[in-house]
This record gives sequence, C-alpha cells and structure tokens, in this order.
Amino acid sequence: MTILPDPAASQALLIGVHDYESMPALPAVERNLAGLTGAFTDPELWGLPPAHCVALSQPPSAQDVLDTLSRVALRATDTLVVYYAGHGLIDPYSDELYLALPGSDQERLYSALPFEWVRRAVLDPRIGARHKVVILDCCYSGRALVGGMSGTTQVADHALIDGTSLMAASARTRKALSPPGEEFTAFSGELITALTEGIADGPPLLDMQTLYRHLYTALAAKARPLPQQRNRNTGGLIALARNRAHPAHSAHSVHSAPRPRPPAEPSPPLAEPSPPPAEPAPASAPAPTPGARGEDHPQPRPRPQPESQPQTPAPRQHHPTPDAARAADGQAARPPGSSASVRTRTLAVVSAALLVAGVSTTLALLNGAQGGSDDDKSKGGEATYNAAVGHVLKPGGGKGGTLKFVSAADADSWDPQRGYYSSVANFARYYARQLVTYARESKDTALTPDLATSKAKITDHGRTYTYTLRKGVTWEDGSPVTSEDIKYGIERLWATDVITGGPSYLREVLDPGGTYRGPYKDTSAKGLTAIETPGPGTIVFKLPRPNGDFEQMLAMIAASPVKKSQDTRATYGLRPFSSGPYKFRAYQPGKSLELVRNPHWKPWSDPIRNALPETVRVRITGDQNSVDRGLTSGDDDLALGTAGLGPATRARVLSDRDLSKNLDTPRSGIVRYAAFPRTVQPMGNVHCRKAVAYAADRRGLQTALGGAAAGGDLAPSLLPPGISGADPSFDPYGVLKNRGEPDLTKARDELKRCGRPNGFPTTIAVRNDRPSDNDAAEALTSALARIGIRAEVERFNGARMPTLVGAPAEVRKRGYGIIIASWGADFPTGQAFWRPLVDSRMRLPSGNFNQAEVDSPTLDKLLDKAIAETDPNTAGEIYEEVNHKVSEEAYYLPFVHGKYVSWRSPRLTDVHVADVYGGYDYARLGVRGA
Repeated sequence: MTILPDPAASQALLIGVHDYESMPALPAVERNLAGLTGAFTDPELWGLPPAHCVALSQPPSAQDVLDTLSRVALRATDTLVVYYAGHGLIDPYSDELYLALPGSDQERLYSALPFEWVRRAVLDPRIGARHKVVILDCCYSGRALVGGMSGTTQVADHALIDGTSLMAASARTRKALSPPGEEFTAFSGELITALTEGIADGPPLLDMQTLYRHLYTALAAKARPLPQQRNRNTGGLIALARNRAHPAHSAHSVHSAPRPRPPAEPSPPLAEPSPPPAEPAPASAPAPTPGARGEDHPQPRPRPQPESQPQTPAPRQHHPTPDAARAADGQAARPPGSSASVRTRTLAVVSAALLVAGVSTTLALLNGAQGGSDDDKSKGGEATYNAAVGHVLKPGGGKGGTLKFVSAADADSWDPQRGYYSSVANFARYYARQLVTYARESKDTALTPDLATSKAKITDHGRTYTYTLRKGVTWEDGSPVTSEDIKYGIERLWATDVITGGPSYLREVLDPGGTYRGPYKDTSAKGLTAIETPGPGTIVFKLPRPNGDFEQMLAMIAASPVKKSQDTRATYGLRPFSSGPYKFRAYQPGKSLELVRNPHWKPWSDPIRNALPETVRVRITGDQNSVDRGLTSGDDDLALGTAGLGPATRARVLSDRDLSKNLDTPRSGIVRYAAFPRTVQPMGNVHCRKAVAYAADRRGLQTALGGAAAGGDLAPSLLPPGISGADPSFDPYGVLKNRGEPDLTKARDELKRCGRPNGFPTTIAVRNDRPSDNDAAEALTSALARIGIRAEVERFNGARMPTLVGAPAEVRKRGYGIIIASWGADFPTGQAFWRPLVDSRMRLPSGNFNQAEVDSPTLDKLLDKAIAETDPNTAGEIYEEVNHKVSEEAYYLPFVHGKYVSWRSPRLTDVHVADVYGGYDYARLGVRGA
C-alpha cells in the first residue's frame, strides 16, 4: 500500500554542482535544488521540515559530500532521499560512474566522487531508514557538452539497494539534457512540475512508479532523453508528495508559499551530439532518406536499391485509446516541448507491479481523450477518436471546395513510374489510373477493375493475363486511353538511365533476363514483347514464369499509362499528363502543387474515384513543426504521408478531448524488429536466438518505440496482420499471453541448450538517426542483461546502412549479433513481405535485407510454391507456413506492428483509412465548409 512517508522521520539530501573550474557550467542545476526544496518542504505536498531537506550546492570535495550524506542519513528512520545533478564522468577502464565536483574533469577522475561510494553510504547498516530513494540527473558522456550533462553506463547496475527506488535521468548510454534558456534541466524540470502541479487522473499519492510513468510520457512527448527506473521490494510504492491534481487533495490542503514552476514555454532542447546525432527531419532533406512506409519514406526495392525501405498495406484493426507518443522515425528533429500544463495531461495506471531491471516495462499510456469502443465511434455523424478506422466518417459529402494537403517534404517524383513514396502512390491516383486497383469498400486488400472492365482472364497455367479496357476513359486532352498507352507507360520502367527510382517488380517478372532496353533505346514497333496490344481496347501480358502476384504489381502506380506524345522523359514528373479526374495546374518543386478538374474525365468511366473537391492543393513546408501548426490551426486539412504528428503536437492533442476527436491511429504496415545474423556466433545456434526472444521485454520495447498509439501493437510474429497468411492469434513465444513480459525461465533454459548457460557477449547495431530505435536497443540491452547476455550498442550512420548492416561480410567483421531494423511489403502479399527477408537467393553482398542471413532450402521451396499459386487463399496458406517456420527458427525478433497518430480536419467528408495505403484513402475525400 502506498503511504506518504512521515516527514518528521524522513530526510532529503539534494546535491548539485552548477559551476566547474574546467567544464561548462550548468546554471539550471542550482535552480533544480531550489525547486525540489520547495516541493519537498511544501506542507500541501510532503511537508518535510526545512531542516530535514539539505541542499548541498557546490560541495568542494568527495569527503564533504559523504560526511553530509552520513549525517543526514543517520537522522532518517522512515525515508531517505538522495538527489544529484551535475556532470557525470566515466572511468574508461572500469566503466564506473563518477559524480563530478566543482574541480573535477575527465583527466582527473580522482577529483570526482565515485557513485559506488554513495551507494555504500546509503547501504550503511547503521542507517535506520525503511525506504531509500536515489535520483540521478546525469547521463553517460565522459566529457561536458554544451547543453548536455554527461552520465553513466552503470547508474542502475550500481544502485540496487533493498527497499529502494533508483531513478536515472536517461538510459545508460544516452545523455541527459540541460536545455539553454529553461529554468530547470529537462528531467528535473518535469519532476518538479509533477510534484508541484500534480498528475491529472493520477492516484492520491505520487509514488515512484507513478512519477516514473509520468516523466517517461512527458519527456517522450518532447522527444527528450527517457529516464529509467529500478525498484527493490516496495521501492516503487515510496511516495514523495500528495497529488495536487487529485480530487482528494483538497482535504489535505493548507496554506503554503507559492510553489516553483518551470517556464510556460520551454526552449527547444539542444540536439544531442554524435553519436547519436539529433534525428533529422526527413522533410528538410532534398533527397529521401532510408525509411519505411509508415514514415512516408521511400519503399524498398529488393533489387536494385535496397537502401530504401518499404511501402506496405495497413491492416484493419480495432484500436485502443491514445497513448504516450515517442518520436517515431521520420519525425522532425527535436521540436520544442509543448507548453500545455501538466494539469491537462492524463496518465493511465498501467500496472502496480514493481519495475525491474533495465528500461521499465511501463506502457506510459497517455489517455487524454477516450476513443471508446467501435460501438461508440461515429459511423457518419460527429467525429470521434479513431472514427475513420474501420468506418467511413461523414459519408456522402458533396462536390466543391478545396482539399488542402500539407507536407514537410516534396514527392520523390510525381512521375508515376518514378514515385516510390507511399504518399505519392496514394495521391497519384488523382491523375493516374491503373488496370486494376484496390476495392474501396473491401474489408481487406482485394483488387477490383479500374481501367479494365474486369480482373484479368488468366490462362496458360498462370502465364498469360488478358484485359479488356473500359470505354470512355480519356486523357486530359479528350483523346482515349489505349492499350498502347498502358504498354508504353510500363515500358518506361526499363529506361533506368532516365527514369530513375520506382519499383522493379514488373521488370523482373516480365523480362527476368533484362534483354529489353526501354522505349528510348528500342525504337522497334514491337517494343517489350512480353506485352501485346491486339487492339486499342485489349492488352495481353505474357509471363515467362507464373507469378500469382502479377495483378498486385499492375495495381502499383508504376503500371500507369503514359501518352507517348506527352512524355518529357526525365522531366515528366514536373507535369504528368492526366488520365484521372484531376490535372496539374501549377507545380513549384519544394513549395506547392495545385490540381484542378480534368474536364474530360467522365464519372461513369471511373468506379473508384469520388472526385469531390473542386481543387486539390499541396503546401510543402520543409518542416514538421509547420505541418503540425497548419493542421491544428485549420489552415490545412491533412498531412500528405504517414509520418503522423510530431511528438510535441501529438502529446498536446492526445490530451485534449476537443482536439483528439480529430485523430486516428492507423497501422502503418511496418514491422519493427531485430535480426539475428546467423554467421555471427553464437547466433548460428537456434537456441541462443530463442534465448534472446524469450528474454526480450516486448512491453519495454513497445514503450521505447512510442507506446501502443505511436509505436504499435505487440508483434507475436513477424508477419503483420492484413497480409494473407498472417494469423494474429499465432503466439509462439507467448508475447500476447504474457502481455509482453519476458519469460526468463524459458530464456535460461534455451541458454543451457545453446551451451551458454551463463550468457554470452554480443553487439547490437542500430542507426544513429532514429532515437526510438536507439531507445529500443537500450531496452533490449537491459532485458538481456538479466540472463547474462552482455550486449553493447554500436550506432552507425544511417546513410551507410547498405554497406554496413546491409553487407554480410561487414556484419561478420564487426560482430553484429543483433541488428535493429524495420520492414514492410510494397504490396499486400507474402511474396513482397517475405522474399527480401528470408529468400536465400536474394542475399546480396551489399544492400542486403536478409540481415538474418537465412539460408533455408525449405523456405525457398515454400516461397516458389506460393509465388506460382494463382489462388490467393492457397498462397496465403503457404505463407502462413512460412511464418511458422521463420518463427520456429527465431531468425528475427519482432517488436511491434507499427502505428502512428494522424490528424484529419473537421472539414473532411468521406474519410476512411485504406488498409493498403496505411492511411486515408485520398481519392474518396471531400471537404465541407470553410
């Protein structure tokens, strides 16, 4: 039971060093001591007598600190609190943490205070305190950096004291933060605010568990370093204050001095120095960075450009209420913290269990606005949270108005044969049509005719596909769209020296030998012989080998028609010629795009597109923060892409009931995971891999990646829902059964089977430009340490991904036993998902996606069988077998099936999350009102 410690029998020692002889000053630390003193001595909160709260600022020596600590600790019989803020130094030989004193520096560690001495002082058997709390506001770096505080790799490991709670400002290899211009350091500022203002919807007493969950949520929302906590016995139930925001607080209220508050508008935190550097905003870069569909980055080309990452369908699901949002990959670089009062934030009570080793397993859920169940969602009336997931919100909108998109980044190309962004694939349907596309009303990802009158007539044992074109389909000049136009558009994919980018699937399936040279070099009348055009209304595809997913490839925008006379080759993306309901009116690269109606488009010839708006505009800002401002201010209707809101805005709108009704949390289709390269020992042993799988704290990994709303759902297996063959109930490692908690008994048993009963050392490789992946690496490191697996995290430049983790020889050389990565399918089938990950024939010397280095003849045969199968249901059964085999061999450790937080304007009508696009179906949207 949580009880507020007796202030008369408790003591607090607050140690702070804000000025140094040879290191940068940390002026906020001095204010930390004043703020915490005010909070601890406030009679409304805890009410420590002033004499029981000792602030030791600028201690001249280690002896002075330890003497004061001993004197204070011996007076405590209930609870002892010890707090330190300042620079931290690391012994390069022992990796031991030292607390810097005014005269300390890295070259003279003997002038600093070893944290081990503090630990021993707190452990002194003469101390009669029943409970002990240690709070450290420092981080790992061995040298001082502007705006930062160095810290430790052993904060948690060296502070385990029975009946105690230890809270550290950052993970063991991450930096804490002292943002310039802010009253307090980042971590202590949130702690002081929580103590003095309370936590809305929190318990009557603010115990260490509740404080940790709240601090994790608040810091994650601002994209700041995340704290960690460990508790022994009842340490997590130690309370430090009454909850001022709790209704019961008024019964305890007494008059007191004004409490300290952090500034209302925090300054932006400094970017953390490399490694890892601050996460860049993908929007500001002129060229796309490797990413994933859910982040609206380029999708993966299994060949020839594997450095980019995938486009994948977003499966249908029932979503929980919003939760705390950690910055997902692809978000803007370290935006300013939200100025929303702590009183407006609400925190879900997740678990009363004590937090254990490593990054806590808390969910850090932020339940500001309750979305309710599916029965509560709007099915056409007022918007509610997640109302467009699984339903069409405000259907039946009328024509007219301007639909306003906003985007941080321009398209990779508006040329349908070159575009690879998921947002471009969705948006291009306004001006480009395909033979087949995805059915609007389908509950899954079923294909339906578009330019064609029906799906293909398949003959010759799956090698010939014949289509008849729909009548009345015209170009923007009124001329008919013919089979020759479709053939020519597809042929452009072979002109790789001019039409760069874009997917390679159709080239590989129609011309596996690579003999065709493209329409600019091959001027023969026949062109690509694999495509025949017997007449303007008929087109026939001749496949050298059957491929059951061929129609899925034709549904990609790469198969859009192009009128030869309008082809401007490399510059076609500046002004594509329209076969859809809208045409280009004006395009300024990097600034704006405007589409207007194509007057020659006939609604009766197009069963897919609503074409409700009169005009469609895209405003390109180059900055994620300006995107968020445009959305929440009403200047823009929705973001172009699936990156979701930035962390600060996300936290603010999730906690506001009026704003959160404009939010949805679709699945991105991305699975985030760790790969185990089999050629790096001992990962060649399946039992060593299974030991990691059982020991992983999946709940902690989910929290590190953003929680349930902004990170994703726990992934019991690699294959995400929505792809044929996925079985959401398949749970081979008990992830769902155990609610994400590790199974240490089975993990240790697998260690014995792999001949490593005491564990083993390994290295985790993670990109340095993705903070959430780095947090996941830290969470995994902490979890594995519990069974003796000693993992070191090595960060690498994301731009070097193809030649580092994508190069098997380099992986072996560097000893990467675990690689943090993400993946999604370019189209919603097992072929697009599985082949790059497990097909041994797709392992490449550079740009390899089969990072587990799977070499299984059984899997190769299963894939060949499924690919040749024309019945999608039968193919799905085979892919399900593949999923079981991959899980059984533990080649990969799935973390989450990704999700993101998306804003939709109240003006929008006919809003629906389309499974295959991982976001809203742009082609059906309308607008209503100003």
